[in-house]
Amino acid sequence: MEEPGGVVVASERYGSAESWKYWAQDGAMERRREGGEGRSTGNSVVSVFKSVFLPQGYPESVSDDYLQYQFWDTVQAFSSSLSGTLATQASLKGVGVGNQEATVAAATVTWLLRDGTGMLGRILFAWQKGSKLDSEAKKWRLFADGLNDLAMFMEILAPHFPAFFTLILCTAGVFKSIVGVAGGATRAALTVHQARRDNMADISAKDGSQETLVNLAGLLVSLILIPLVTDNPALTVGLFFLFTILHLFANYKAVRSVVMETFNEARLSIVLQQHLRDGGVLSPAEANRREPVLLDFGKSVPIKLGVRLQEVVQSPDELSLALKGNSRPFLLGIRNGCVCVCLGPEASVRDEIRAACQALWLSSRAGRPEQQSHWELVHESHKLMDTTFSAFLKGAEAAGWDVNRTLLDWDEWRVEWKTKSS
Repeated sequence: MEEPGGVVVASERYGSAESWKYWAQDGAMERRREGGEGRSTGNSVVSVFKSVFLPQGYPESVSDDYLQYQFWDTVQAFSSSLSGTLATQASLKGVGVGNQEATVAAATVTWLLRDGTGMLGRILFAWQKGSKLDSEAKKWRLFADGLNDLAMFMEILAPHFPAFFTLILCTAGVFKSIVGVAGGATRAALTVHQARRDNMADISAKDGSQETLVNLAGLLVSLILIPLVTDNPALTVGLFFLFTILHLFANYKAVRSVVMETFNEARLSIVLQQHLRDGGVLSPAEANRREPVLLDFGKSVPIKLGVRLQEVVQSPDELSLALKGNSRPFLLGIRNGCVCVCLGPEASVRDEIRAACQALWLSSRAGRPEQQSHWELVHESHKLMDTTFSAFLKGAEAAGWDVNRTLLDWDEWRVEWKTKSS
């Protein structure tokens, strides 16, 4: 390739951000940027900003939903920072800052009680719900932010109820400790989704830089707000509600923008129901749009995955019924209004997906007032999956789903059972 400026001997690029060529002429080699150098100053400023606040290799190194999610996450962090300033001011006023009659000891005891109850709340919440945070990251992310707003509102109201100030502050501390666990864990789950080059640490570090910048901006705005809201409870509450509405809206948009390609119970249910209706398989983007993001505490027929054998069968006869027409490394049963699944130690990820599909189908049928027995429904689910699951799984792979791993909430019990012939 020859041009008036010489011959191109090599070319290089830095992701999709920069592209350069090396020109040889008269024994010398010159490096030139493609597209010309006319906007080098502007480009250098943008490049520095990207290198400071975005992961290396952006946008190829992250998921397609990264930028939209980070935009809304920035908006919610800014509004939360302002709400936090109002809550902190109210808490300090409540413990006696500015009051000559207040003692340092009383304020210290109140603060220690708040921190202590918060620590206990953090431990208990992680024990009870830690395994749920991966499978339902969107729901718990939104729940955590809503709970954080409630905790801050309690802190703002606390000074107006001096007799219950310590109790209210401790309760808010427990809520904030739950927010810390749920928010941090779900953020980690979303980082796993966003990382496309095993670059979780880089994404987390840049997310921290973005959050620090937002908090700095919130701090500067707070310096203007504090003199205005001091000794003005009505303005404090009004601004708090304004920031809270913005915070919740931005959080909703943020979790709605996430498109996960792995199945959890909600996404698998949506895709399976569509497949059973018309034979098609929804893409990850379509299924994520339909996925509910609010926690549902009232399932009519809940599902338990990876349970003990006695939660599925309680006699040899029931074991024979569970094995009837079933050669798969899992057992299903319906007991006490709950669909339970036992998993064998040799089960693969695809076996887990099939077992979850059957459990979801059983859950949708078990609550209906039909004359079929529970075991008849289980046997029907085996026949249904024998005819449909292979096509469903192939369609899911073709649609862009990752079927080599899941976010299904399996417990750790693994059961080995014996058939009559063995």
